[in-house]
Amino acid sequence: MKTKNVLLAVLLFWGATFSESLAQGITGRAYYKSSSSFRFELDSSRMAPEQMAEIKAQLKKQMEREYVLSFNPIESNWKQVESLGGGPATASSGGMQIVINDGSADRVLYKNIAEQSYEQEQEIMGKEFLIKDSLEPAEWELTGETKKIGNYTAQKATYSRIVDSQRFSTGMTEMENVKDTIQVTAWFTPEIPVPHGPENFFGLPGLILELQSSGRTLICEKIELNPKNDPVAIVRPKRGKSVSREEFRAMQEESMKQMMNRYQGKPGEGNQFTIRIGN
Repeated sequence: MKTKNVLLAVLLFWGATFSESLAQGITGRAYYKSSSSFRFELDSSRMAPEQMAEIKAQLKKQMEREYVLSFNPIESNWKQVESLGGGPATASSGGMQIVINDGSADRVLYKNIAEQSYEQEQEIMGKEFLIKDSLEPAEWELTGETKKIGNYTAQKATYSRIVDSQRFSTGMTEMENVKDTIQVTAWFTPEIPVPHGPENFFGLPGLILELQSSGRTLICEKIELNPKNDPVAIVRPKRGKSVSREEFRAMQEESMKQMMNRYQGKPGEGNQFTIRIGN
């Protein structure tokens, strides 16, 4: 009952603030910086603990990214800010080199709250795709906690859900189906009454200024509201073959199977790795 009451409050509050933002015609840009805390394990008798620590430190620094969320009352687009360090994260030590490419350097994510739809540019094995599908609303719960983020008072909201994932490691003969629990914490401000947020997150009665999910943190460092000299333009993605969310997920799995076949049953040959894909 408590959860239902909280969700009802969110929906009622969202409806009121959404109407307010429509009336005000709010537009803006919010600039975020990301940091990651991730598990990275590499089994090798050739790699000393200090080499592993060095690689982790290099990757963590290089995986810091800057993004911009452009929005109006009903639409938004999310993309990485262009920078000299915006390429794949690379690290090396003792002859070992690791490259992590999340493929987001110039990808655009477009969300339309009124139509409950999104469009997102993605890439698999060098091929461009444009995912077009329905947004998945989160069952946010308000906690009543508040804090200051910059000049704004932010409120805390959380949600969690269980998703299906697949895992493959060197030495395995087939993919393993696993369950992951995704836990998300968001801090939003009703002082900017738009239901937008970074990445695929939305639906709170105010702009999301800070978000933590899966070891990743996104913090808003600057906001431009109703800029007159540089009006906000919402960019819709155009590149790639149109596919649904499920079609793209199937292609991810096929790509993973190809890698699995390449390394199948080869434990102990060089360094080992684990790949995991999910929602």
